Amino acid sequence: MKRVFDLTGRVAIVTGAYKGLGRGMAIGLAEAGADVVLVDREESNETADAIRSFGRKTLTLSADLMSIDPIPSVVQKTIETFGKVDILINNAGTIRRTPAIDYSEKDWDDVMAVNAKTVFFFSQAVARDMMKRKEGKIINIASLLSFQGGILVPAYAASKGAVAQVTKALANEWASSGININAIAPGYMATDNTKALREDAARSKTILDRIPAGRWGAPEDLAGVAVFLASHASDYVNGHVLVVDGGWLAR
Repeated sequence: MKRVFDLTGRVAIVTGAYKGLGRGMAIGLAEAGADVVLVDREESNETADAIRSFGRKTLTLSADLMSIDPIPSVVQKTIETFGKVDILINNAGTIRRTPAIDYSEKDWDDVMAVNAKTVFFFSQAVARDMMKRKEGKIINIASLLSFQGGILVPAYAASKGAVAQVTKALANEWASSGININAIAPGYMATDNTKALREDAARSKTILDRIPAGRWGAPEDLAGVAVFLASHASDYVNGHVLVVDGGWLAR
């Protein structure tokens, strides 16, 4: 059983990798044996150092994924360095909180660009390499708002609905090419995106009262799930949106 979860010799790209959920998943993949390419807007060595501590190789690339322009270069540099792409985690994302009646076109376009458009075109770019070997794992980061509407985040909800649907659409087309495309839908996680909610005592209590686990999720809670979806253990899982929410949706 250890063998099917082993990622030794695999090469992963993780976007939004320097902190939060991306960092948790990137470190999880490295601990399972993968070499990891870290993609983010910001400069940071902390996640790279953690990956090297497991004896794995890493490459850090700066890219602003508000545009799809950096994607070909990221994929090319990964292949030049490691020879292939086995795993992609589309984690980079953004959120803008504004009442729907006041929501601007710029905020809508920015959120949709990072959260939905980049997910599709990054998946397309790595799939071209994966199809040559008839093998690959693409993991998209969805959300509870792939299922629910949320409050004050209409573009985010729309984008995460799109993530869930494009995951299924790509699975329908690419599963026969040996590529598994699945999504993780995190619940309420302790990250920068939820800082305002966690600092609002009343709102935080409302959220925690609904979560059977009784706590906010942590980036480490996604590590094992990411390893599962990136490994041979999930070879017959395709087009699935796996919820990791402490029981929120079950309530």
